[in-house]
Amino acid sequence: MYDLSIIHVDMDAFYASIEQRDNTFFRNKPIVVGGHPDGRGVVSTASYEARKFGIHSAMPARRARELCPGAIFLPVNMEKYKNVSEQIQNIFKDYTYTIEPISIDEAFLDMGEQHRDVISTAQEIKNRIYDELNLTASVGISYNKFLAKLASDMEKPNGFTVITLKDAKKILPTLPVRKIWGVGVKTEKELNDIGIFTIEDLLNYDREFILNHWGRRGYELLCLAQGMDNRPVEAYQQAKSIGEETTLSNDAVDKGILRNYIKDFAIIIGKRMNKQGIKCRTITVKIKYNDFRLITRSITLDVPTSSSLMIYSEANNILENRIELIKPVRLIGIQLSNLLYPHEPKQVTFEHFIGSNGIKNH
Repeated sequence: MYDLSIIHVDMDAFYASIEQRDNTFFRNKPIVVGGHPDGRGVVSTASYEARKFGIHSAMPARRARELCPGAIFLPVNMEKYKNVSEQIQNIFKDYTYTIEPISIDEAFLDMGEQHRDVISTAQEIKNRIYDELNLTASVGISYNKFLAKLASDMEKPNGFTVITLKDAKKILPTLPVRKIWGVGVKTEKELNDIGIFTIEDLLNYDREFILNHWGRRGYELLCLAQGMDNRPVEAYQQAKSIGEETTLSNDAVDKGILRNYIKDFAIIIGKRMNKQGIKCRTITVKIKYNDFRLITRSITLDVPTSSSLMIYSEANNILENRIELIKPVRLIGIQLSNLLYPHEPKQVTFEHFIGSNGIKNH
């Protein structure tokens, strides 16, 4: 139960590090990847040089420029980052197929049945990421997911930390409660309001009160506070949807402008789907007005498609006929769902044989 079997790999400032790797001019400079500071975009990733100025992800890009006027702002190049992520995943697969990606730049690996020295294996994975991709990763090793993730965050960047059962008993009580997995700003404030600031405070608090007040979530908090986490590493699950969206630099009232975004999204998504052999049945257009009201309109095809032209055509049809520009638009996106992956059984319809596209609206 307490064997060191879980590895958590977390890439360091992933987007920014890739940009610095690929362009020598950007190295050792404050790099901010995300929205443009003259618009309403936000920071996706900041290099460690930029973080020294207080810049962090989800911060408005305009605020990031105020903190560091000399920062270099770069747009998100998601296709490039996804390709690098796939290369990292391929390294993982040389050691185990029990891999649970939790984002484009981090994943859990379960080495429990691989009969390997987990610490030396984790070091080898870390070294290969650097040698083959010229990128650094912070790695955590422990006996469960919570502690492995906690470990990977302890010595960033380029960290390598092991948390044993003995270590956990020593380290956990000293940490602030926000370090418990899933404790966000709201829960942290609720805990702080009753005098719980550290994990030790939580462990010493009235257990019955915690359970009565937070129910199942309270039980989970207490388990994690004791270093207990029984969640398994779940191998990769196929995505249920694929999408692209963007917040516009300026609110749009012209469908022609929105149409251009839809065309770009359709090309990007179509390429991605064809590369993976995926087709979709449902196409959804997402619009957010400048008052933050969000609407979605969908169309379902009887014949699945991965054609960028078809995706664009149907999304544009939704835009033209089913969406009113009653107010300026601040965000637009496309989402494809009802995905059909390779080797899944295909439902062949009568319309398929006679060539109809058999479109259903909903």
